[in-house]
Amino acid sequence: MVSTSIIDALNVRVVGSGDKFLVLAHGFGTDQSAWQRILPYLTQSYRVIVYDLVCAGSVNPDYFDFRRYTTLDAYVDDLLAILDALSVTRCAYVGHSVSAMIGILASIRRPNLFSKLVLIGASPRFLNDRDYHGGFEQEEIEKVFSAMEANYSAWVQGFAPLAVGADVPAAVREFSRTLFNMRPDISLFVSRAVFNSDLRGVLGLVRVPCCIIQTAKDVSVPASVAAYLRDHLGGRNTIVMLETEGHLPHLSAPSLLIRKLRHALASS
Repeated sequence: MVSTSIIDALNVRVVGSGDKFLVLAHGFGTDQSAWQRILPYLTQSYRVIVYDLVCAGSVNPDYFDFRRYTTLDAYVDDLLAILDALSVTRCAYVGHSVSAMIGILASIRRPNLFSKLVLIGASPRFLNDRDYHGGFEQEEIEKVFSAMEANYSAWVQGFAPLAVGADVPAAVREFSRTLFNMRPDISLFVSRAVFNSDLRGVLGLVRVPCCIIQTAKDVSVPASVAAYLRDHLGGRNTIVMLETEGHLPHLSAPSLLIRKLRHALASS
């Protein structure tokens, strides 16, 4: 990304007319279009910053450096570089899935930059441990990686409905579209990095208030993980349960999510 500004490379947009900044950061397998059903409800109150993670299918794959993006720290670098380029000194942050954890790490580095973190479908570790239920055993994860490697198209067709959870065909189609847009080798590489990460040890360093939004049933993140985050994050934390299924409520239940989201942000 040396020869191209990060603003152009990651398709950064600022929309809205409010006096406060709000970042919407998408998760694995989507891009900024995942927020399209949410965005119109926020632009009157905020200047909303949306961007694409470097692994998204909407970003030139040449920008994805396999040596650099081995951990989430490089994604944190990108986020902070965007905010600095836009001269943002204070913002609220909404992160979905992996971007929830990116936001947590960014807030540890620059606590004064963030007024509040809203964490949707967040997990500090996906793998089970002795006293921790992350939702997956190592063997299960390896099977996922093998399926992605063997036939990416077939894996997407099976994974998208499971992840969406709720019976919302349009959301499944949308998630499938953005998963298909990703280059399969990048998708697999990022999946390995995310599923093998363990950020439990840094949660206590977070001082920014957090709102943890968790659906009633999420194939990727058990409800016990939300409770773990609440108990181990260092700042003031609340959990909001959404009475819907799935890992992508911004796609499958946007009207339900926006009500909870606006309430959470009102106190930021």
